[in-house]
Amino acid sequence: MKKAAAGAAYGKTSKEKKKSSPDYAKWARHAVKASEDEAVSKPSSGLYVIATPIGNLGDISLRALHVLARVDAVACEDTRVTGALLHRYGIKKPLVSYYDHNAERRQPELVARLKAGESVALVSDAGTPLVSDPGYKLVQACRAEGIAVVAVPGASALLTALSTAGLPTDRFVFEGFLPSKSAARQKALSALAAVQATLVFYEAPSRLGATLEDMAKTLGTGRPAVVARELTKLFEETRAATLGELAAHYRARPAPKGEIVILAGPPVETETAPPDIDALLRQKLKTMSLRDAAAAVADLTGAKKKDVYRRALELDKRKQTERERS
Repeated sequence: MKKAAAGAAYGKTSKEKKKSSPDYAKWARHAVKASEDEAVSKPSSGLYVIATPIGNLGDISLRALHVLARVDAVACEDTRVTGALLHRYGIKKPLVSYYDHNAERRQPELVARLKAGESVALVSDAGTPLVSDPGYKLVQACRAEGIAVVAVPGASALLTALSTAGLPTDRFVFEGFLPSKSAARQKALSALAAVQATLVFYEAPSRLGATLEDMAKTLGTGRPAVVARELTKLFEETRAATLGELAAHYRARPAPKGEIVILAGPPVETETAPPDIDALLRQKLKTMSLRDAAAAVADLTGAKKKDVYRRALELDKRKQTERERS
C-alpha cells in the first residue's frame, strides 16, 4: 500500500477489494476440518487469550482456529458477534458472555471451570483481548490461582495503525480512549504534551472532530498526525496531515463511520515549549513518593533522572521551610 501525501486518504476502492478478496473463511474451514480428521488432542487446561480479526477474516491465525475448535468454552464480550465469527469457520462451542458489567459475577464461574481442568478461550469482539477491555481481571485471577494463561497473538488495531502511519515507532504510548468531556480531555492531553513519543488513541466516530480540535489546541496545530479508520475492512481509510489540518477536515464533515485510531507524532521542536519540570514534579508529588515522582517526570520529559531527583529534593526542602515559617 502506498503512503499518502499530507492530507490525503489512501486505500483500495470497494470494487477493487471485492475482486481481490479471497474466501478466507472457506480455506480456514478446510484447515479446521483437516485438523479434526487428524484427531489432534484438545488443548491443556488453561485460559487461552486469543486475538480475533479487526475486520478482514483472513487475519485470524490457524493456531487461533485450532484452539477455538478444541477448547471447552469461549468467553466473549458479545455472544452474537463471536457466534457469527465461529459459525463462519464452522466451529461450534459453548459461549459465555464476559464483559465489563458482568465480569465480577462471571469471573468466579470461569475460574472454577478452569480449576476443574477445563480449557477456556477468552476473546474480544475484535482484536487482541485486554487492550482497552476488562479481560485483565480474569487473567489476574487465573495467575493468582496458578492457572495457566496462554497467549494466541494476532490482529490489533493499535499495532496495525502504528505500522502503516509513517510516524516514529521506536517509542510510542497507548492511551486508549480519552475522556468524553472536552475539559477533562484537554487536561489529559496536556499531561502528554511533552512526551517524546508517538501517542496512540482510540476514539468514537461521534467525538472525532471535537477530539482532534482539543488535540490541536493542547499538542500543537503543526504536530504530524494520522487518523486510521475501518482498518482491514472494505472502506479502510488512513488520512495523514497535521493536527490542525485534520481538525479542520473532520469539523467540516459529518461524523465518519467505523472504528477509529488517532496517532500523533512526537512534539514538534519549533512549536513545543520546554517542559515545566517544577510543575510536573509538584503534580506527581501529590500522589507519589519523591523518588517515584522524579523517575516519572524524567521519563515524561527526557531529562536526566539525577537532575530531576535533585530538583525534587530542592522543592521538597523549600516546601518544608515554608511550613516551618508558617
